[in-house]
Amino acid sequence: MANHKSAIKRARQNLIRKLRNSSIKTKLKTVIKKLNEIVASNDKTKAEEALRGVTSVISKGTSKGTWHKKTASRKISRLSKKVHAMAS
Repeated sequence: MANHKSAIKRARQNLIRKLRNSSIKTKLKTVIKKLNEIVASNDKTKAEEALRGVTSVISKGTSKGTWHKKTASRKISRLSKKVHAMAS
């Protein structure tokens, strides 16, 4: 355990950030998985709707610093490419 006051505070901050990041990452994985299931079911209208929600969640996660900006951009790009490639 940390002995200095500043090290104790840093440990506390790290714990809070770890909990927040893991929560956000879990949510990101869940919404991406759901979108992939919708794409697999070949329902274009639902997929486009879900893509908007997923994009929003990814952007929020990025703004909190959980994912890097370019990682989020790459994920959104690949997911939108999947959705737009679906047959009508």
